Formats: sequence, structure tokens, C-alpha cells
Amino acid sequence: MHHWFRSVVFAGFVWLGQSANATPETALDWTDLPDPSMQVFEDPYRDLSPEQFDDVLFVVRMRGRLQQDAGSAEERLKWQELLTETEDALAGVGVDVDWLLDQREIVKERRRKAGTNGNPRFDGQTITLAGFAIAAPSDPDGRSVAYLVPERGMCSHMPPPPPNQMIRVRLNGDWTPSYYHEPVRLTGTLTIDPSVQNMMVVDGLMPMNATFQLETVRVETLETEADGLEWKQRAADRIRAAGHRKTGGAKASE
Repeated sequence: MHHWFRSVVFAGFVWLGQSANATPETALDWTDLPDPSMQVFEDPYRDLSPEQFDDVLFVVRMRGRLQQDAGSAEERLKWQELLTETEDALAGVGVDVDWLLDQREIVKERRRKAGTNGNPRFDGQTITLAGFAIAAPSDPDGRSVAYLVPERGMCSHMPPPPPNQMIRVRLNGDWTPSYYHEPVRLTGTLTIDPSVQNMMVVDGLMPMNATFQLETVRVETLETEADGLEWKQRAADRIRAAGHRKTGGAKASE
């Protein structure tokens, strides 16, 4: 009787221990990936209107031109008049150009961190995330690799996303993307592991700068084969149209 009771209690402890150590997957959105502590910061350039921003750039150009001792005396006098006029106009609306220019490196670093730092909350966690997969060269150990991005067309017909919006994926099993930007839902262990890899994509050599790496345990494709063929055809049509515009309609042999 006592032996049976001890066995039941022991089994219960084992079950509880397994439950406590389980790591259920967390469904993420792309907005979850950046480090939230780096997303809110003072950026005085963000407060400028487009016209004010152009005026600040004009001040930088005029100051540089005058420092180079270029142009005739008459030209330099005109440049100085334009520079003073622009600086006075900016000061009249509360824009301190000298202070603003002193903030350039500070703001640059803040923006870099906002675009590269990953959310430490999900480092080492089992997550699920949907996106668009781009096939990449395999790792030296033979593992298939892909990149996951939040929007179709990124890194090919559109600029790449910020590093903390790109994931380098190490794939398990036989699945690899069958075409650029194949929609998938991936599950695996996410780690903050920054990497840069130059690889050929549709528009040429592209640096794939990713903050995260994902070791996959499950891949779910989200598009039918017919949809994939349609997307590949549309991409091919765009490439041909771009070539047509560059050559003015002339064939390569012409």
C-alpha cells in the first residue's frame, strides 16, 4: 500500500517537473522583435518640416563651400548672403543649426540601436512567426539557411528591412524556399545573434544584416503551388519591364 502511494506521488512530481520545464511556443508579431527600450528617444531632426530639413542641408553645403575657399570674390559674397539669410530664417522659427549639427552623431547612434537591438525578452525562447522566406547559401555544416523578412519584396525589389526586422533561419528537415519570398510560418528557438552575409538576390549582391537567428523545429507553408507560380511570373514580368525601360525597348542584340 505504501509502495503504491510512493509511486503515485513520485509520478506526480515527475509530471509537474516536466510541465514546469516545458517551453510552449510564443506567437510573435514583427513589432515584438525590436528592443522596446530603444524605440523612444529624442530626435530633433524628426521634428523638422521638409522645408526646414532642406534649409539645414543648404547651410551645411554653403558652409562647406565657403570653407574650401572656392569661387570668385563675388560668388563668395553671394554665398555668404544666402547662408546668413537661411540661418536667420531657421533661427526665427526656433531652429538652432549649430546645436542641431552637434546632435548628428548622437541621433545616428540612437537610430542605429533602434534598428539593430533585439528584444531581450525573446532571446532563447521558442517562438512562432510568419513572414516571407528567402533561400540563402547553406552553412558549412550543410544545414540549409534562409532569411525571414516581414514584407514580400524586401531585399529584392525593395530595400532590406532594419536588422532587427530580419531573421537568419537555420532549417531542419528537407524543406527550403522554392522561390523568393515564399510565405511561411516558422517555429523554433530564437536567439539574438547578429550576422551579416553578402548574397545574390534578384537585384544583385545584397548584405543580409540580421539581428536574430532561428533554429527551426517546424515549417508551415502558407501559399499554394499555383499562388507561388503566379508570384514568380509577376516577378519575372517586373524584371523584363525594368530591362525594357533601361534599353528603351531595344533588344540586347540591337
